[in-house]
Amino acid sequence: MGISSERDLADFLITYTRDMAVSDEEPDVILDRYFVPDFEYCNDGLVIDRQRMIDHVRPVRKNVDREAMTADDWSGVEIHQALVSGDQIAARWTLRTKLRKGKTFAAEIYMFGHLASDGRIRRIDQISKQLEEVQ
Repeated sequence: MGISSERDLADFLITYTRDMAVSDEEPDVILDRYFVPDFEYCNDGLVIDRQRMIDHVRPVRKNVDREAMTADDWSGVEIHQALVSGDQIAARWTLRTKLRKGKTFAAEIYMFGHLASDGRIRRIDQISKQLEEVQ
């Protein structure tokens, strides 16, 4: 899937988030769908490469409430703004994820990125602010 419009970007944020958290599909297959092989994902100043992203998926999948995230009415991604201009993307969105132990993780995310010529992501720079946990 290549990103070429605001709708594509919004779809990416929703689908990628859900797939990485609860899919039975291997993380590298999911990454290849959306990212070039040598992508860089800089979150809150920490640069995450492909292997580090794959390694990050195991604890995420262990800790999220799989049933809640796969429900038809799951609305854990709220897109406030999504912009695509040429090879540049930007989004402001909120993530809310119910965890296995009953708590909810919530964060505001401000994301900026660059696309490769095929519409996959080459680099993301984002800042996230954890919101108060909802019990």
